[in-house]
Amino acid sequence: MSELLEKNYSTGSVLSFGELLLRITPDADGEWLRDNSLPVFVGGAELNVATALALWDVPTRYFTALPQNGMSAQVIEFLKDKDIDTSSILYHGKRIGLYFLTKGQDLKHDALIYDRAHSAFADLTTGLIDWDKVLDGITWFHFSAICPAISQNVADVCKEALEAASRKGITISVDLNHRAKLWQYGKTPQDVMTGLLPYCDVVMGNVWAADTMLGIPVIPDIHESGQKSVYLKEAQNTSQAIMQQYPKCKAVANTFRFDANNTNVKYYTVLYTDEKLYQSGEYEAEHIVDKVGSGDCYMAGLIYGFYNQYTPQQTIDFATAAAFTKLFVNSDATNKSVDEIEKAIKP
Repeated sequence: MSELLEKNYSTGSVLSFGELLLRITPDADGEWLRDNSLPVFVGGAELNVATALALWDVPTRYFTALPQNGMSAQVIEFLKDKDIDTSSILYHGKRIGLYFLTKGQDLKHDALIYDRAHSAFADLTTGLIDWDKVLDGITWFHFSAICPAISQNVADVCKEALEAASRKGITISVDLNHRAKLWQYGKTPQDVMTGLLPYCDVVMGNVWAADTMLGIPVIPDIHESGQKSVYLKEAQNTSQAIMQQYPKCKAVANTFRFDANNTNVKYYTVLYTDEKLYQSGEYEAEHIVDKVGSGDCYMAGLIYGFYNQYTPQQTIDFATAAAFTKLFVNSDATNKSVDEIEKAIKP
């Protein structure tokens, strides 16, 4: 049995580490200008994970950095209402990070505009955080590749956090989400992420992210094949390569979502652990509502499964259904209960 399943996580909380962001969502036709109204969502990849876990009754703590002002106070109350422990949040700096994403679009191309420079989180530096205090009572630490993409100093803080968590024997997970627009400080994803992966026990992403961020190549014609069997085989090969290069890693999850402009969606995932590849059922939909946060919800589902000592198959089934049902929620984080997710599981 995997070490991940043998560990008793219920003695502590899950800590998500990352930047809280406000997502501003203009519509594609410019109606927001005529209506004088812009929808705002509170999010950030790691906060989306924390929100899901808290909803599912997993003790959840969230670390970010916020300025000490009235807006931050409102945000903190918003998080507390969702049963997220905000006691670790560091107050410093002058602003909250923003990003603008055209309604219904992917986090790519001109639909996405970041406004995160000199945010409280972006201005974090090593030596500023008392990690022994932040990590007290924590059994699982989660971060994403978005954090070290912000700046060199944040990448250094990430490593500082991982070193501290490792010293305490805390299980560490990472989401290899790639945000090309953020890697602008002279380092490539591979330059940085290959130095952080040695600390990680659970890795989530896809074969393309492993190629871009870790230098683990994907077969050149994989897109042209379009065959599920090819994708699954490549996921297994990638997972084995990650585990070989980073021996601390005990589980690798790969997600596959195919769609064209939010229509004719196909979604499935795989989990490789204990030298076995576990497959989810395959999910399909003609239309979806909001892609933002689906991967974060999947990551939360993985943590939920391991935290509750589910079998690997139970874990991937829950995580996949959680991610798929998030596609129909107009928000950064899911609002689906454990019961609703379990009813949505496909064999």
